[in-house]
Amino acid sequence: MRDLRNIKIAVDFDGTVVEHEYPLIGREKLFAFATLKALQERGAQLILWTYRKDKELDDAVEYCKKNGVTFYAVNANYPEEKPSDGMPRKINADIYIDDKNIGGFPGWGEIMNILDPWSDQEKEMLKTIKKKRFGFLNKK
Repeated sequence: MRDLRNIKIAVDFDGTVVEHEYPLIGREKLFAFATLKALQERGAQLILWTYRKDKELDDAVEYCKKNGVTFYAVNANYPEEKPSDGMPRKINADIYIDDKNIGGFPGWGEIMNILDPWSDQEKEMLKTIKKKRFGFLNKK
């Protein structure tokens, strides 16, 4: 398990954590909250980084809390920071997770694999399990 302490990860909401339905809250993207929780367990500081503000922002924060994710900060670099105009802005983070990345959103499973890659031993165990469970697929 990779140690992600002191790593700040800025996470977009619409199109990344949930499907685009703004100003409503769309359905959760597959594995979004499971991945966010796993990143927090490894010590990452998650920052919600979204264009949402006012009630729509409060709704998004509450939705995440109901799904087990409380952010280190929201549209800010640290919890006590209050942007002067109340508008979202660039966050000082080590990693940005956003559906507007070049190449598009890879999915939460791939994000977890990038940020916490499996060890060689874990990869070999997975291959063995797949061969045992799905070996019949490899027979000609």
